[in-house]
Amino acid sequence: MRRLAGLTLSLLLLTLSACALFPNRDPVNINVVGIEPLQSQDLEARFAVKLRVQNPNETAIDYNGVALDLEVNGRPLASGVSDQQGSIPRFSETVLMVPVSVSAFSVLRQTLGLSQTQSLDNLPYVLRGKLAGGLFGTMRFVDRGTLDLPNAAATW
Repeated sequence: MRRLAGLTLSLLLLTLSACALFPNRDPVNINVVGIEPLQSQDLEARFAVKLRVQNPNETAIDYNGVALDLEVNGRPLASGVSDQQGSIPRFSETVLMVPVSVSAFSVLRQTLGLSQTQSLDNLPYVLRGKLAGGLFGTMRFVDRGTLDLPNAAATW
């Protein structure tokens, strides 16, 4: 019985010490720095979204995939994935390009939603994504803000 209790205690201590091995990282800083058109299909538009990723940590971030989703006005608009691989050195930054798709149905949902708001000012957006880095190395990010498109309202 003592042997079982000792084994259980040892296993518990080993588990707790293993948690200390995972680095405590600050969240990455993500900014959209550009959008370029790509060749599209019939019912979708494709764009290359350029993301500036800043690593404020003391260790490099290795990644082997990127995914992102964009919501505007509480509705999904675009999503994309890329299997690119790389490393962002400590206290450094890089620009990643992720192809995203905007379906005609997403545009229709946005249009119907905008017809209810009657304004293109202060449209809330949420950009969610992740840098895949293996079992425990995946870093998720969220960027929120508002879009102000006052000049676009005059052209409708």
